[in-house]
Amino acid sequence: MSQQPRSAVIRDVARLAGVSHQTVSRVMNNHPSVRPETRDRVMRAVHQLNFRPNANARGLANRRSRLIGVISFEPLLFGPASTLLGIERAARTAGYSVSVVALEQLDHDAVADALDRLTAQAVAGVAVIAPLLSVFEATRTLMAAGPAVVVEPDAEADLPTVAVDQVAGAQLAVGHLLDLGHETVWHLSGPQAWSQARSREDGWRQALQAAGRRVPPVLVGDWSPRSGYEVGLDLAERPDVSAVFCANDHQALGLLRALHERRVRVPEDISVVGFDDIPESRYLSPPLTTVRQDFDEVGRRCLGTLLELIETGSVTETSRHPRVQPTLVVRASSSPPSRVALSR
Repeated sequence: MSQQPRSAVIRDVARLAGVSHQTVSRVMNNHPSVRPETRDRVMRAVHQLNFRPNANARGLANRRSRLIGVISFEPLLFGPASTLLGIERAARTAGYSVSVVALEQLDHDAVADALDRLTAQAVAGVAVIAPLLSVFEATRTLMAAGPAVVVEPDAEADLPTVAVDQVAGAQLAVGHLLDLGHETVWHLSGPQAWSQARSREDGWRQALQAAGRRVPPVLVGDWSPRSGYEVGLDLAERPDVSAVFCANDHQALGLLRALHERRVRVPEDISVVGFDDIPESRYLSPPLTTVRQDFDEVGRRCLGTLLELIETGSVTETSRHPRVQPTLVVRASSSPPSRVALSR
């Protein structure tokens, strides 16, 4: 039995016309910004391919549904997963449903394909959880497609953005340890491709420099307990280390395990502060001092900005790049330094 030929999709039209799929979408939605010669080229491709757009997928510009699209990466990690949950809760409260596309690749084509899938569902707008710099760059293609908000970028953006103030969070952690009397604070960072890792490292460095303290070399991890454990084994042998700020709680968990195995007391010998306030952090031994991110507030801000875009086509300056302030949660893993150098 012969197979039915595949129907043309918007990406086929874009390829034949030599334009982006966003341009095809604008042409199909009679957007006024398209040049006449471009519109003619797209329409010739449409007729040549016998392209038939779905009436329910006429692009984001129609905004007829009460469905929000979310493009996400690494949805199993605590930060992205909590951000996604915060957006979903806010959407449900506002009477919207959420359709999620999880990225497997971090490039322009992957984001464009995700947008195509959401456009086919006639979503009213799109939120992009972009914790990696490469994902953020790819989201620039969303600008012409319709209402879109980027969550957690680490760059100046033309698109509206919503983010936790990661720099301020790191400064809270370092300031807490310096106020306790530690001479300096070591830092176990996250992977450098992640915007949050860079921002937290920036905040750590700025806090030490502002206090006139020595800035130790950065120790780079990968968000996992394993990387925290491996770094912890090395730090346990250094008598000059009295305080460590970990870029996330999972790395802090591994660090605590390594210090315990090496009979280094926390917080008496080394104080440890994490970031995220994962649910398990209060049950670690000792309970972990950490920086809490308000993901529900991130979700509310994100949806509020997105709905403003959907309803008015623009956002005010105050709602264009809101920053959610983190808070410090002090538990038993941090205290004034009590050991004498070289005592270990």
